[in-house]
Amino acid sequence: MTDPFGFLKTPRRSVPARPADERLGDWREVHAGQALLPLVSEQANRCMDCGIPFCHAGCPLGNLIPDWNAYAAHGDWRAASDRLHATNNFPEFTGRLCPAPCEDACVLTINADPVTIKNVEETIADQAWQHGYTAPAPPGRLSGKTVAVIGSGPAGLAAAQQLTRAGHTVVVFERADRIGGLLRYGIPAFKMEKSHLERRVQQMRDEGTVFRTDADIGGRIDAAGLRGAHDAVVVAVGATERRELPVPGRGLRGIHQAMDYLTGANRVAEGDLAAPEVSAEGCHVVIVGGGDTGSDCLGTALRQGARSVVQLDINPEPGPTRPDGQPWPLYPKVYRISHAHEEARSRHGADPRAFSSATVHFEGDPAGRVRALHLTAVEPLGRRSLPGTERVIEAGLVLLALGFTGPERACPLGGQLGLTRDAGGRFARDADFAALGARGRTPAGVFVAGDAGRGQSLVVWAIAEGRSAAAAVDRYLTGGTALPAPVRAHDRPLLLPLEEGAW
Repeated sequence: MTDPFGFLKTPRRSVPARPADERLGDWREVHAGQALLPLVSEQANRCMDCGIPFCHAGCPLGNLIPDWNAYAAHGDWRAASDRLHATNNFPEFTGRLCPAPCEDACVLTINADPVTIKNVEETIADQAWQHGYTAPAPPGRLSGKTVAVIGSGPAGLAAAQQLTRAGHTVVVFERADRIGGLLRYGIPAFKMEKSHLERRVQQMRDEGTVFRTDADIGGRIDAAGLRGAHDAVVVAVGATERRELPVPGRGLRGIHQAMDYLTGANRVAEGDLAAPEVSAEGCHVVIVGGGDTGSDCLGTALRQGARSVVQLDINPEPGPTRPDGQPWPLYPKVYRISHAHEEARSRHGADPRAFSSATVHFEGDPAGRVRALHLTAVEPLGRRSLPGTERVIEAGLVLLALGFTGPERACPLGGQLGLTRDAGGRFARDADFAALGARGRTPAGVFVAGDAGRGQSLVVWAIAEGRSAAAAVDRYLTGGTALPAPVRAHDRPLLLPLEEGAW
């Protein structure tokens, strides 16, 4: 166990990021080269061995957090890795990308600072790779069943690895030229370097998973034919239907969807392009959207040499402490600073966000390029414009980071497989991830996992769904399963009813 008095003697200390000015000069991870030990072990020792670990409930994977905290505190990285990988296929992804709702559910948070769970998780995963505790785990025998997984984001990869290890022959189909989905082209390298993705994919190859890139299922490759060639299909294509901003001037040049912008920047980092088609260099940049994608655009624009950056958030500025209506162990809306926000403060001297702000229209120059954005303050609840608050800010590049509504509607994949959509635009499914067709009929052997069925969510939910969908597929193919299923398809985060949709 950990030190029973550790949380009383040791204050919370996160792994320090590199200085902002230093990391703005490269695309490496913000913590690259920073010493993790012995700091992380000391922080793991703060875990109070509480009787009911609510951190489990804060994580959809049900990670055994107190268990691996205890081993990390004593430097037993093999045992810590075994406990961590028992519930999470890709802890190096979640340790870098997840906002850590488990920390807000930590019992210490009731009246103190939580354990640095995210830092501990990342360190265990990195130690596991460094010391060779992540050897491939191919199945002892094959079942003779074949499964096609459409999409290679975290949900698809998790489902594929679980099914491969269960003995099924799994092929992952990805329409892009590289495996990884949004992990590859939507997440900047300064948040997660692609070497972490590459070595997991290689591990899966060594276990027997087959990968096919440039495979446009529903386009060049008929999805119905793919279903006929396999015993089961997992649809894990993500939620990539982008929200639009239907205001006057939207058609001006210089206004781009955030994911197009991030993909171009990532392709430069991959060596595909010498320079991005859309660059923030020398521009006054406005990012419309206050979420993680907007923050990723912010960090990217700063590294490209933007002249200035403003990030618009339609929501009111949160307070510094947990609101009364969001008691522990819920994930609260509080004022949070991402590493990109720190970098903006370092370069430009102020937080780049403008809260309670909505775009009214764009203004263009005679050549048809955006040159200004007109915005207004809005009410906290109804989001109605407040008279007399309109103002104009200069904009040479506008990035729309407004989120996603479900799988792409233009893709014929859903029709070819007989899938239907729910009211939110997601592929409909039952509680066990089986796809639902017209009039509630289930297309036999077709399952939906991840954002394609849940809607835009967190990487930790995608992995949890991939694991659970794999268990459902295994049960369909064999009549039973020993694979874990941490969530049901209709489970939701630990939120009050009024907070539904906040994630």
